[in-house]
Amino acid sequence: MFKYFPHTEEDRRAMRERIGIRSEAELFRDIPKDVLFRRDYDLPSAQSEIELRKTLAALEAKNTPKICFGGMGVYDHYSPAVLSQLTARQEFLTAYTPYQPEVAQGTLQYIFEFQSMVTMLTGMEAANASMYDGPTACAEAMFMAASIARRDTLLVSATVSPHVMAVLSTYAHFKGLRLETVGETGGLTDREDLHRLLNPLVAGLIVQKPNRYGIVEDYSGLSELLHGQNSVLIEYADLSTLAVLKTPGEDGADIACGDCQSLGMPMAFGGPYLGYLATKKAHVRKMPGRIAGQSFDKNGKRAFVLTLQAREQHIRREKANSNICSNQSLMALHATIYLSLLGPEGLREVNRLSHAGARYLEEKLLATGKFVREFQQPYLKEFVLRTPLRPELIAKALSEAGFFGAIPLGDWEEGQGVLVDFAVTEQRSSAEIDRFAAVLGGLSC
Repeated sequence: MFKYFPHTEEDRRAMRERIGIRSEAELFRDIPKDVLFRRDYDLPSAQSEIELRKTLAALEAKNTPKICFGGMGVYDHYSPAVLSQLTARQEFLTAYTPYQPEVAQGTLQYIFEFQSMVTMLTGMEAANASMYDGPTACAEAMFMAASIARRDTLLVSATVSPHVMAVLSTYAHFKGLRLETVGETGGLTDREDLHRLLNPLVAGLIVQKPNRYGIVEDYSGLSELLHGQNSVLIEYADLSTLAVLKTPGEDGADIACGDCQSLGMPMAFGGPYLGYLATKKAHVRKMPGRIAGQSFDKNGKRAFVLTLQAREQHIRREKANSNICSNQSLMALHATIYLSLLGPEGLREVNRLSHAGARYLEEKLLATGKFVREFQQPYLKEFVLRTPLRPELIAKALSEAGFFGAIPLGDWEEGQGVLVDFAVTEQRSSAEIDRFAAVLGGLSC
C-alpha cells in the first residue's frame, strides 16, 4: 500500500536515535513558534467539479495583484503570451534529463541554444546547461575559483546583493571556505580596501553588475589587479542588462554568473528562477553540471550530445565538481524562447524603456520633496533614494493604492531616515508612475 515510502517505523526509530531526537517534530524546532499555523484549515467539504470551480473563481476574484515597482533581483518584465504556450508542450513540460540523446534531440538543442545565448550576452567562451538560480550559481562560481586558484579565501564586494551574500556565506561555511567583505564607498566597491585585503592567499573577488543599489559599477583594472595575484574575477550580472552594459568578458572576468529571471519570467513569489554560469574555455572542466554540444551524424546532419558531464551521477563522486543533480531545463527553454523572440534589438529596447521609466520616476519622486539622492552614480532600471518617511507608512499607503515597491534597505533612523529601492521595467506606463509618485508625495513625515 505504501510502496513509495520505503522507511519502516523501525527504520525511522533508528534514524531518530542516531541523530539524537525523540520525534520528527524536533527537526522543525528552529522555526519560530509565532509563524506556525495552529488552527484548522478553512477548507470546504468534498465538492463536485462544478462546485469546486465556482469556489476557486470566488477566491480568485479576491486576489488583486499589485503594480510592481520593486527590484532587489526580481523584476516585473513582460512575458510574451507565446512563451507559456510553447513551454507547456508535453515534450518539454514532462521531459527530464536527456540521458538518451537519440530521443532527446529537442531538449539537447534548446540547451545548446541557451548556452550559446549566454556566451553571447556574457562575452565568455563556454556556459553550462543552466543552474538552479542566481545565488546558487554564484556559490558554484566561488567553488570554481577556489579550485582554480587552489586557495580557500574569497573576497566579496559589499555592493553584492544581501540574498546572494547569504547564500555565499552558507555554502562557504560548509565547504570550509573563508569569505572577507570588501567595503564600499559611495555605493561603489572600495578600491583601497580591495588593495588592502588582496594577497597571495585570495582565490578571487566577487562583484555585481548592476550592484545592490542598481548602480552600474566600472570594473576597469580589476582583472589585471587580480590576475597579478593569480586570483579569479567573478562577475554576478543580471543577464538582461548585458544587452546594453559592458559584458563580464569585456571586464576581463574569468567567471560570469547570475539570474535569468529578468528574461520575462514570472516573479513567482520570489523564486527560485533560473541561474546561468559561464567561464573561459581554460576553466571549463572546473564547471559543474552539464554542457550540451553540437556534432554531426553519419549523414552530415546536426546532432546534439551531452559533451561534458562533470557531476557525480556520471563520474566518481570524489572527482565531481559539484553535487548538482539537475538543471532548470524548462526555465532554460523559457529564457531561450524569450531571447529568440526579442532578439538583440528587442532586448536593448526593453532596457531602454526600463531606463527611461526609472529616470522619469526618480524625477517625480525628487520633485515631491520627500526623497533625496544618496548616490550620483549611473544606474539602469533600479535606483536608491533616501527618505525621512517610515517604511511601514510607505508600505501601507502603497498597498492600499494597489502598488508594491519602495523596498527599505535597512532600518529607519532618527535624523537619517532610510534608503529605499525602486525599480521600473518596460511594463510600467507613465500614468502608473505618476500615480505611484503621487501616493508617496502625499505622505507626511
